[in-house]
Amino acid sequence: MPNTMIDPDFSIPLASLRKNFQSGLTRSYEWRRRQLQALKQALAEHEEEIHAALYADLKKSPEEAYATETGLLLAEINVALKKLRKWMRPRSVGTNLVNLPSSSRIYRDPLGVVLIIAPWNYPFQLSFIPLIGAIAGGNCAVLKPSEMAPATSAVILKIIGRIFPSDYILALEGEGSAIVPALIRSFRFDHIFFTGSIPVGRAIYQLAAADLVPVTLELGGKSPAMVERDADLRTAARRIAVAKFANAGQTCVAPDYLLLHVDIKDKFLRILKETILHFYGEKPEESYSYGKIINEQRFDKLLSYLSQGRIFSGGGHDRKRLFIAPTVLEEVALDAPLMREEIFGPLLPVFTFHNLEEALAIIRLNPDPLSAYLFTRDTHKERAWIEQLPFGGGCINNAGWHFANHHMPFGGVGNSGLGSYHGKYSYKAFTHAKAIMKTSNHIDPDLKYPPFKGKLKWFKWFIR
Repeated sequence: MPNTMIDPDFSIPLASLRKNFQSGLTRSYEWRRRQLQALKQALAEHEEEIHAALYADLKKSPEEAYATETGLLLAEINVALKKLRKWMRPRSVGTNLVNLPSSSRIYRDPLGVVLIIAPWNYPFQLSFIPLIGAIAGGNCAVLKPSEMAPATSAVILKIIGRIFPSDYILALEGEGSAIVPALIRSFRFDHIFFTGSIPVGRAIYQLAAADLVPVTLELGGKSPAMVERDADLRTAARRIAVAKFANAGQTCVAPDYLLLHVDIKDKFLRILKETILHFYGEKPEESYSYGKIINEQRFDKLLSYLSQGRIFSGGGHDRKRLFIAPTVLEEVALDAPLMREEIFGPLLPVFTFHNLEEALAIIRLNPDPLSAYLFTRDTHKERAWIEQLPFGGGCINNAGWHFANHHMPFGGVGNSGLGSYHGKYSYKAFTHAKAIMKTSNHIDPDLKYPPFKGKLKWFKWFIR
């Protein structure tokens, strides 16, 4: 029976998830581990089907699909399987003087029934990586994959329907703009995890606020890549190009625009043009390694940006094939729509700067980027850049790959998001830190109890 539900009355299936969670079934280490192992096995068994779906939706090669979707997912499962027992173990913390004799511990409690809303650009891994955290945390979950990647969504529903009971993990299909608000209004989730655009994230946040439902929002923004004059230009060009043009630029952590020191601009752009040609050939529309735009609506939006600057390289497009070539643009106005909106496509505007202050002034026109990248050999510039610029996370002398490091939290700041996940941070996102202090009965000094007259000096000594 497919693990899906399109009836607008959500009350019956959602109530069954709540009942299942309250039974305590999902709390044990053994249960959580079995579910993660079942998911890992299902990924192996359906690998070719998953990759075929990602090709159908986004023209991802099997190699790109593994590197950016299924491989990342398997790594997350392996980390959770290896570390889960440690994560679940209560953690001892210190106890202050006034509470002695006591011991203090922090327990991680499952949140309950959680809602995960996934986007279309990396439709498989951005559905399942949060779900791994929810499973590891001992929760029941509702997963809404994106209808804009229909082939991948169908595989997700098939896999979940095969390995998980629908009163444990429930996957839904349908138009997100209709289903998600109805879900949130009809049932109080214990947490909502959303990955997507800033405008939709704001709407989700407002819906959740009505019932004080906590949220994790993984959004986006204008992520800059800044190349200083002392940078290794060829390495910078390779790393920027692959981060920008993977998945045809439809990546939340892709460099959104370039900031080049004036002294190296011309040389760097020549190298970047050569690099793009080497990566994708003279006909990128036929390249094995280059994807397509998700749909006509996004294609038309991206095409409207092309007239907002002078094309330095690229610019080719074909609406029937949903193809837009890797494109570098110069002479773009800082107040153009291209620079006010997250591009989310293979267009790379270029700007120049003379010093860090000038570059930061440009970045601050679109504050709180999800990611930021600096290419330099100067550790003083590194420190100044890190200290003076708020952003979610990023790289020095690299771009995009911090997302794949499960040892670090991934998330935005301010306009680019709320909360973080990956590895143990996914587990923390889907659990509550429950503080427990246990006090001995053997010592119970009268000092703590009324009457208090004359005890102020002792209070001042103990409470400090």
